[in-house]
Amino acid sequence: MNVLITGGAGFIGSHLAEVLLERGDEVFIIDDLSTGSVENIEHLQSHPRFHYTFDTVMNRPIMAELVDRADCIFHLAAAVGVRLIVESPVRTIETNVKGTEIVLDLASKKKKTVIIASTSEVYGKSNAIPFSEDGDLVMGATTKGRWSYACSKALDEFLALAYWKEKQCPTIVVRLFNTVGPRQSGRYGMVIPRLVQQALVGQSLTVYGTGMQSRCFTWVGDVVNALVQLSLHPDSVGEIFNIGSTQEVTIQDLALLIKEMTGSQSDLLYVPYDQAYESGFEDMDRRIPSLGKIQDLIGYKPTIDLTGIVGAVIEYVKQKELAIR
Repeated sequence: MNVLITGGAGFIGSHLAEVLLERGDEVFIIDDLSTGSVENIEHLQSHPRFHYTFDTVMNRPIMAELVDRADCIFHLAAAVGVRLIVESPVRTIETNVKGTEIVLDLASKKKKTVIIASTSEVYGKSNAIPFSEDGDLVMGATTKGRWSYACSKALDEFLALAYWKEKQCPTIVVRLFNTVGPRQSGRYGMVIPRLVQQALVGQSLTVYGTGMQSRCFTWVGDVVNALVQLSLHPDSVGEIFNIGSTQEVTIQDLALLIKEMTGSQSDLLYVPYDQAYESGFEDMDRRIPSLGKIQDLIGYKPTIDLTGIVGAVIEYVKQKELAIR
C-alpha cells in the first residue's frame, strides 16, 4: 500500500515507518520537526520507498497531494508532552483540532482510511479503573490549562467518528497509554527517558508530586504492530481502541527501578507540581487501560514488560551518548 504518516519523524512515527517499509509499503511522511527529529529517520532517508516532506499538516495544498497518493493515513501529528501542553496551550489546541480536521476533510473526499492517534489523557479525572473505551470522560475545569490537550484530543475523536457516520470516511481511533522506547525524548515531560538521562549523569531523579501517581508503560513495538493490524481489520472501522499495558507502577517505584538498573547513586528529588509545571496543575492518580476490546479483535498482548522497556531505553541513551563523544 501507499501509506502516509503525519508526524512521521516523531518517536512513534519513525518506528511505524520502519515496520511499514519492512512490510513492503510505499511510505510517505510529513513532519514540521517541532517535536520530531531528522535524526529519527536518518537511517530511512536513502530507502527507495521512503519519502519525506518537512512541513506542517496545516499546509493544505501539500496535505492534499500527500493524502491523494495514500491508501491509508496514520495521523500521529500532534502537540505532545505535558510540558509543551502547559507552555503552549494555543498551539496545542490549534495543532490538534485544525490539523485533524484538515486530514479528515481531505481523506473523506476519496474515502481513505484514517487512523487517529488519541491518548489516555481523554479519560481525564475518571476513577473508573480500568479505563474502558465506552466509559465516561471526566474533564477538569477549563481554567486548568493542563486539560486543554485532553479536550482537544476528545474533539479529534468526535470528529473522526462523525466523518465515519456522516461521510462514510473509514476512521479508527486509538488511545495510546504512555508509549516508551528508543528515540523518545525526555524534553517534553516524558518520564522514563528523562529519569534515565538523569541517572546516567548522576543528577537527582526528579519525581513530580508525591510520586504515588501510577502509570502503565507500553513498548513502542507493541503499539506500532497494533496500529498496523487495526488498519487492516475491517471490524476496527468506526471504533475506539485502547493500546497499552496493564503493568502498573508508581512514578516513585519507577525512579527506584531506573536507579537500580543504571547503578546510579542519584537521590530522588521530589518537585511539587506547581514548581514543575504551573500553579494549580492537576494530574491523574492512576491510568490503567482495559485491553479486552483490542485483545478480542486482533489478539493484542504486550510483549515486553517494564524492566525490558527500561533496559532498552537505558541502552539507547548510553549508545547515543557514546555516539556524541
